[in-house]
Amino acid sequence: MVASIQVRELLFKSKSPTATFNFGRRLGEKIAAGSLLALIGELGCGKTLLTRGICAGLDVPIRYVNSPTFVFVNEYHGRHHVYHMDLYRLGGIEEGFGIGILDYLAKMESGIIIVEWAEKINSLLPDSYLKVQFEILSERERQLVLNGYGERYESLFKELGG
Repeated sequence: MVASIQVRELLFKSKSPTATFNFGRRLGEKIAAGSLLALIGELGCGKTLLTRGICAGLDVPIRYVNSPTFVFVNEYHGRHHVYHMDLYRLGGIEEGFGIGILDYLAKMESGIIIVEWAEKINSLLPDSYLKVQFEILSERERQLVLNGYGERYESLFKELGG
């Protein structure tokens, strides 16, 4: 499934890791169950840091939030159930089927799914999701471009000030 309707775009420039974390917290405070966040960017750009902030905004104790690079998926319990995937080591779509990606996508309505390295499963993403593209501007600065696909993200963008 490939998203067809881009609702809006929001640009966020982060001047520090703390700013990235705090933006994630704001996002987590406002995101609704049934949302999928597709995080895309190079190694070390801040995907896990943003995820930690999102989870903090969802009342998940951040000491439990870490990158599931070697296990592929971590599950957290907060205001909503969070499925945090890190697909860095994923060899291809076939391997994704083997780790149960479709099973997790089927659980989307009951929680929040956050997928690091989401470009590896682009063809499996639902019609409605939030893409977050990271760009490294300097050692501490990042630019995040958020694209909402599907109508559920229209109100989220308004709440975030976009």
